[in-house]
Amino acid sequence: MLEVRDLVKRFKVKGPGRKLVHAVEGVSFSIPEGETLGLVGESGCGKSTIARSVMRIYEPTSGSVLIDGVDITHLGERELKPVRKRMQMIFQDPYASLNARMKVRDIIAEPLAAHRMGGSRAETDEAVRAMLEHVGLGRQHMNRYPHEFSGGQRQRIGIARALVLKPELLICDEPISALDVSIQAQVVNLLKKIQSENGISYLFIAHDLAMVRYVSHTVGVMYLGRIVEKCESAEIYKRPLHPYTQGLLDSIPSPRPAPHGVEKAASIEGDIPSPISPPPGCAFHTRCRYAKDVCREAIPVLKAVEAGHEVACHLF
Repeated sequence: MLEVRDLVKRFKVKGPGRKLVHAVEGVSFSIPEGETLGLVGESGCGKSTIARSVMRIYEPTSGSVLIDGVDITHLGERELKPVRKRMQMIFQDPYASLNARMKVRDIIAEPLAAHRMGGSRAETDEAVRAMLEHVGLGRQHMNRYPHEFSGGQRQRIGIARALVLKPELLICDEPISALDVSIQAQVVNLLKKIQSENGISYLFIAHDLAMVRYVSHTVGVMYLGRIVEKCESAEIYKRPLHPYTQGLLDSIPSPRPAPHGVEKAASIEGDIPSPISPPPGCAFHTRCRYAKDVCREAIPVLKAVEAGHEVACHLF
């Protein structure tokens, strides 16, 4: 359904000089129909930039994005508009992603109006009502404003707006990070139900590794603009190979704390380097306890080291 090839996105930095933010550097992946790819990594590693580049909110610096085999990277707005019906996005912040001056009915109906799919007002109202019920809300919510809802309800409204066009690809940019834990489970279960009923493909971006495991068929781990490991969801938790992936999994709080006085050593130390001046070679070598000379000189290539398990690391 979605194929991304060697995607690069760099931003110019305001001020003297010609500095660039290396947000995404040569990322490639594909998502089959009806499956979910989960992207995980620290803040600032480029996950949301990939999502916005796929949607053409950001124009890619280079590389290509293919929807069902059609390269949309260089399409103009007129050619891109029919494609936009097939891919929609759920944004991270349910407070900022909804227009506070619009009623819920108009928020959900807006995509239908933009693509001239609404029909009469009665038909549009019926489509909005059906979609609200689909996400666990009701007709009584149509004439309310976003500020009258909780965070979880607002995210459901955002999901309803994304689904009203019946897309084939849904980009979920950290759709649960701003929600309470109990509400997170509701939203994720809703997304899984919608996928099983409609066969939608998801690009699911999150920080919560446990939630990504629950949602995704395949997981890609990102570090400073690159995917450093990618394999099936269950495999990456059973046998993580990249030191960064191991560190992320070690950081998950354990339900069985260590005995009193025993502290678990941190497997990742230091801060993520600046994307304006990334370190030479492997970007993770400044924080990796296994770093060798070659790690400081050559950028590792993402390659298959086992069947279905790809790693970008000089240790393999």
